[in-house]
Amino acid sequence: MDALFRIVTTLLIFALGASIGSFLNVVVYRLPEGLSILFPPSRCPHCLHQLGKRENIPVFGWIGLKGRCLNCKAPISIRYPLVEAIAGFLFLAIFWRFGFNVETLGYWVCVSWLLALSLIDLDTMTLPNSLTKSGLVAGLVFMTLAGWQENGEVSGAIEGLMTGIVGAVLGLWLLNIISGAGAIALGKTAMGGGDAKLAALMGAWLGWKYLLVAGFLGCILGALISGGAIALRRLKRHQHFPFGPFLALGTLLTLFWGEFLLSTYLQLFFPL
Repeated sequence: MDALFRIVTTLLIFALGASIGSFLNVVVYRLPEGLSILFPPSRCPHCLHQLGKRENIPVFGWIGLKGRCLNCKAPISIRYPLVEAIAGFLFLAIFWRFGFNVETLGYWVCVSWLLALSLIDLDTMTLPNSLTKSGLVAGLVFMTLAGWQENGEVSGAIEGLMTGIVGAVLGLWLLNIISGAGAIALGKTAMGGGDAKLAALMGAWLGWKYLLVAGFLGCILGALISGGAIALRRLKRHQHFPFGPFLALGTLLTLFWGEFLLSTYLQLFFPL
């Protein structure tokens, strides 16, 4: 019975995540174009054929169609089912890590925002204000609820809210300082303004301590991957590249292993 319950729960959570991923595909495509993310319903971008229920099933709809529109036979990018599958597995990983609680629900929301922002940054080199600002507000609400859940008192909610606010302010300041320093060193703009707003969103969700962990991881990953791309001549020196996905990945790693990384760092460099 327990095994059956786990299987059913796993399938349902994956389906939920994949469905959210399907909606994120719509957001990523339409939001930068200034289009409504709700109307019209999902359709083929080539012939505007409205997808039926079977065609719109996350992941499996694309497989059933063999990657082509049912109406015009135009190819459908494999990115759509990949995003759906990634969202599904992220939802599962968060559930397996945190179980049934407020953290799981909150982090599902968080990774949804991060995934949408990362994909838009990869496509357009921009991070829309509508997403960074709404994600920041959602993070503050989450921190308030998490603080309330921790001790069941108003003081806990206020403490959680203040932790989120301090993290958001620090994230904004920190990325602005790094951007300013980079601009002075390089003689040109080193980082987009959206990155600082994304860092503020990260701080709202993580608090200032784990923001520093996530920011450090994002910078390391960005340096390693961009350096490798330059070495392989896939990226030119001083060429701009989207930094948002690296910050998002740093945040994701911190959600799962931030406490371990921070405690390890403190033990190594600041032993009692």
